[in-house]
Amino acid sequence: MSKLTTAFLIGAWTCLALTVAALFWRSGLGVGAATAALFGGLGLGAGVHALIAGAVGRAQISKQISAVREAHRLLADALESMQGAIGDLAGAVQTGQDDRTETLTGEVRMLEALVGRLSESLDAKLAAVERAAPPMDAAEGRRRHQSVAVVSQVREALTENRVDLYLQPIVTLPQRKTLYYESFTRLRDDSGRVMMPAEYLAVAEDEGLTAAIDNLLLFRCAQIVRRLARQDRRVGVFCNIALTSLADETFFPQFLDFLSENRDLKDSLIFELGQANFDVRGPVEARNMAKLADLGFRFSIDKVQALDLDFADLQRADVKFIKVSAELLLEQLLEAEEPQARALRDIHPADFAELARRYGLEVIAEKVEGERQIVDILDLEVSLGQGHLFGEPRAIKEQVLAEAEPPADFVRAAIRGRDAAPRRRYA
Repeated sequence: MSKLTTAFLIGAWTCLALTVAALFWRSGLGVGAATAALFGGLGLGAGVHALIAGAVGRAQISKQISAVREAHRLLADALESMQGAIGDLAGAVQTGQDDRTETLTGEVRMLEALVGRLSESLDAKLAAVERAAPPMDAAEGRRRHQSVAVVSQVREALTENRVDLYLQPIVTLPQRKTLYYESFTRLRDDSGRVMMPAEYLAVAEDEGLTAAIDNLLLFRCAQIVRRLARQDRRVGVFCNIALTSLADETFFPQFLDFLSENRDLKDSLIFELGQANFDVRGPVEARNMAKLADLGFRFSIDKVQALDLDFADLQRADVKFIKVSAELLLEQLLEAEEPQARALRDIHPADFAELARRYGLEVIAEKVEGERQIVDILDLEVSLGQGHLFGEPRAIKEQVLAEAEPPADFVRAAIRGRDAAPRRRYA
């Protein structure tokens, strides 16, 4: 009960007592009777007031207790819901970790198979050398020894995750804004020195190991691009794919499964092969390219030697980019003195890029080295360029590579076929 209400009630009872006392006095009952009536009225008022105040107080306390009980019930419900949500979240996290672990295990197994095949090929070559007869002369022996050493370095670099990815920008013209990158894989030996492809490709080709190396480098490139895509999904990386990889009946199904589990890479990974390889592709390679296209992946043709391309065939094969060197573009479209000497006599040079776009193809002028070439390239309506003028290939940060790959001890344990791989979870 509020103080104001209490004051009003006291005042009312006092007035009532005074009124009763006045009536007693005027009735001739005397001062004593009037005084008794006054105090009796005040006492009665105080008692009634106490009863009313107690009832009101008990009602308020009961109401407050009910409110506390309701708040307690709501809090208990909220705690129960929170515990359930925490349980669901823990289950989701555990499921996600299990999925990532399973994916990592699959990748390690694939890596194990690839390196195993490379090792078997190398071991077979070594065995063949040991069985060779008649004995080789000293020069041939030294050559053989050097070849085996080079291929062993390649195998060790792949096994130990010493694979660097170099990226060269592909820019819009004339703004020169980076839109894509071309990737180059480089290996490092145990001293950290970068091994250029010229050092080992010829040896690997002689030893019949190029297919295994191509498969491994393609897989490494896809793994690293996956990491880059998680950091910036706007990035698009051109990654070389060899015909041997497309035709490998053991490797390609596994690689296709890997890409099926990482379909989000379809906007980040563009497979590139040379014009000569594209022209000689067989039904197996064409069918496997179609499987990649069904997943949403795109293709690019580089090392173009002539501009009289079959645009319809390129479109059917889901090719979206054509890379032509700036020198070849200008030579075959602009620098010929007579129209008959141009590569495409039926169309105007400036219409070449537009004709390609009608078939869903974008022309990229590569190997752009000088500013003077830019003006002529823009006259041809080519909107993408690549070359040292816009940026040289640069290695991406080592920590990105480390995060994109399983730890070396995990991989080595898997390659040795042991079950003692560290039981850690890797994102």
